[in-house]
Amino acid sequence: MNDALNARHTEKMKRIKAARDRMMATKTEEKGLILVHTGTGKGKSSSGFGMILRCIAHGMPCAVVQFVKGNWITGEAEMIRTRFASECRFFVSGEGFTWETQDRDRDIAAARRGWEIAKAQILDPEIRFVLLDEINIALRNDYLDIDEVVTFLQEHKPAMTHVCLTGRNAKPELIEAADLVTEMTLVKHPFRDGIKAQKGVEF
Repeated sequence: MNDALNARHTEKMKRIKAARDRMMATKTEEKGLILVHTGTGKGKSSSGFGMILRCIAHGMPCAVVQFVKGNWITGEAEMIRTRFASECRFFVSGEGFTWETQDRDRDIAAARRGWEIAKAQILDPEIRFVLLDEINIALRNDYLDIDEVVTFLQEHKPAMTHVCLTGRNAKPELIEAADLVTEMTLVKHPFRDGIKAQKGVEF
């Protein structure tokens, strides 16, 4: 019985491989992608920083511009600044979460500074991947103009540069312009049970 089961499995996998090979033969183009990580679930920034590590491993110069989070000490910031500063530029433009700053004009000014830095990094021919961490929050709160951001990404981003934008509530215009959109769905979170953010998991 095991022999028959194994034989059926082998034949099934052969058919799947043949179909997969035919599909892959049609995927020949390369381009710099606009990626959006959004949704209420955890993992948006974490995924973005995972791609930053991939870029570093592949020898692809990259940059991070963090909006909103301010000088909150995170593992990713410490790692990049202390171990990979030559491979990845790291910028912080926010002054903290909006409920901490409580100053809309300052938040807008910080977001504008971050966007100017972001544009410079995206346009830099040396940089291959740019992570705009939590920019969706700045866009949601109208600290930045969504049409300006989308137009820049569509018309001025170099053809082979990847840009990843993270944060909840991505605006429809950004989702429409993106090549890849992932929505993180909240199923369970320990915060609801009174558990504070954990080092190595949340930051």
